[in-house]
Amino acid sequence: MDVELFNYHLPEELIAQTPLKNRTHSRLMALDKQTGRIGHHLFEQLESYLKAGDLLVLNDTRVIPARLFGYKADTGAKAEVLLLKSLGEDRWEVLLRPAKRFKEGSRIEFGSDDASEGAPDSAGQPLLTAVVEQAGEMGSRVLRFEYQGIFNEILDRLGQMPLPPYIKERLEDRERYQTVYAKHEGSAAAPTAGLHFTTEYLERLQRQGVRIAYVTLHVGLGTFRPVSVDRVEEHEMHAEYYSLPQETADAINETRASGGRVIAVGTTSARTLETAARVCGLGAGPMVQDKEALQEIKACSGWTDIFLYPGVPFLLVDALLTNFHLPKSTLMMLISAMAGRERILKAYEEAVQHKYRFFSFGDAMFIY
Repeated sequence: MDVELFNYHLPEELIAQTPLKNRTHSRLMALDKQTGRIGHHLFEQLESYLKAGDLLVLNDTRVIPARLFGYKADTGAKAEVLLLKSLGEDRWEVLLRPAKRFKEGSRIEFGSDDASEGAPDSAGQPLLTAVVEQAGEMGSRVLRFEYQGIFNEILDRLGQMPLPPYIKERLEDRERYQTVYAKHEGSAAAPTAGLHFTTEYLERLQRQGVRIAYVTLHVGLGTFRPVSVDRVEEHEMHAEYYSLPQETADAINETRASGGRVIAVGTTSARTLETAARVCGLGAGPMVQDKEALQEIKACSGWTDIFLYPGVPFLLVDALLTNFHLPKSTLMMLISAMAGRERILKAYEEAVQHKYRFFSFGDAMFIY
């Protein structure tokens, strides 16, 4: 399958640069995956598409201030580091720019509050240093950090929120790039479909009889790495850590037994659920194509590189709340696996015509 089949035209002015003042005031496109019928609403009207007994599954990962600005110790050349995955013992997998200047053994120093300049602190000593231990592809590196004190406190002082490169505006409030239910630190990007919810709106849905459950997937390199092959089937996803607790497994099993729908809030939740279906679902497995074969879900955690694209079935997710995604991205392929490529492209064409706001701080789409 050609990657170009998932391309579409997007005027640059439709890329949302800042979050709305009120999280729930975004727009909502509803797409019937069976008929292709499209509805245009406000996000708060999502409740009209939900019913008592449905289960919303949200990703409670919390974004760390993972973007650091420093300088090469011997030359003073500027460096930008994006923390992707903790490898333990103060070692991290990162994206590093400009990567070609930093070979194995290179030393990077990071300064004080003036992180954008990467300058040392007033005493002339860096607050944080890193040594390049391993070089990877497409700018990836393994760094070993050295510091005095607590790493997370230093990161809070020096780091910036890792906004995607298509967002040019400065984010004034860090919490607007966090969901209101963010809990477990470790993500390099927000699960943006969840940014539309407020605590009050979630409580409102629960009073309606909608159940809420949580999974964790720490977003890593898979979100930032573009598809660089011509054929969809040749793309390899980067592994990301996930966890599905027993409480959520119980809620899923009860929902399915009572005829309710399992609704993923965001593609990260969808990937976690579909991984769990294959790894810790009774009656299922990597080669199972039949949703009816899945009998029960158990708690599980680990690393997932699942890639959902047309032809790969959803075994657990019945509906999906998501944002609008980049052309030719793995996320375009994922939603096309759920609703069909032609229906998705038609819906995106209509979204452009109606001037929806796109990407991380943009509007929402409900595929049901």
